[in-house]
Amino acid sequence: MIDLLLALRLLHILGATVLFGTGLGIAFFMLMAHRSRDAALIAHTARIAVIADAAFTATAVVIQPVTGLLQARLIGFSLAEPWLAISLGLYVLVGACWLPVVWIQIRLRNLAATAARDNAPLPPLYHRLFRIWFALGWPAFAGVLAIFALMVWKPPSW
Repeated sequence: MIDLLLALRLLHILGATVLFGTGLGIAFFMLMAHRSRDAALIAHTARIAVIADAAFTATAVVIQPVTGLLQARLIGFSLAEPWLAISLGLYVLVGACWLPVVWIQIRLRNLAATAARDNAPLPPLYHRLFRIWFALGWPAFAGVLAIFALMVWKPPSW
């Protein structure tokens, strides 16, 4: 059982690393591309971001709750323990921010690709969607950081 628990813990840590690292990397490169105001660069960066979200983030999104719930079961943690219940709630919040972000990235990619193809400026809709995309990133990252803290400290019941 100890080997299974350690394997699950490793997968859980790797999943958290991929989730946070990919999210941070995508946010950085999308922001830098946006700041360039170069529609072709934005379209290319957003295309890669969508692929990265599908390949890495989506995989980690599935791995995290599976490995976390299996660990909790093996260790004997109740899902009603406050730190674990709050972590699960935050995970749902992070997911609620991430899903529209992926849709927005697809829209940003398409809008930028059209602007680049037509040699036109980025449309107002692009800028509005980018502001929403940027705003959704803050609660998502704060939620992930809070989950990390809860996983490390496992504070006792309040």
